[in-house]
Amino acid sequence: MTALSDADRELIEAASEAIRRRYRYDWQEVGAALRTRSGKVFTGVSLDAYLGRMAVCAEAVALGQAITVAGEFGIEMVVAVRHPPPEEKDRPIVVVSPCGACRELIWDYDRNAYVIVPGDNSPEVVRISDLLPNKYSRERGN
Repeated sequence: MTALSDADRELIEAASEAIRRRYRYDWQEVGAALRTRSGKVFTGVSLDAYLGRMAVCAEAVALGQAITVAGEFGIEMVVAVRHPPPEEKDRPIVVVSPCGACRELIWDYDRNAYVIVPGDNSPEVVRISDLLPNKYSRERGN
């Protein structure tokens, strides 16, 4: 785990701004930002649904935006943040870890990606492979 750079803090702010703009209680509660290896930043918000299995995570939305706009690229860094519910007005927007499905998705698109996750005292940077040991792969030996 490593400390955050200024670019990482800017990525957290981009994710936070995305969810501040589009927050909707019980519908859009998580924002994400993805930085490509070329330095472009893409954001997304979670898409909830009445049928829970149809929900789409913010990280997947940001990844979809990046692929739609930039095509094939490398993922340098990804972060997700959670907006507090209305009854928790005094709580800040905080970094959250990607769910298992998003870990799989990030790894599938770039095995060398980094992710900002909550740390003991402040967010930290980890490799996606550290969050997903023994990842399944169709290739032998991976």
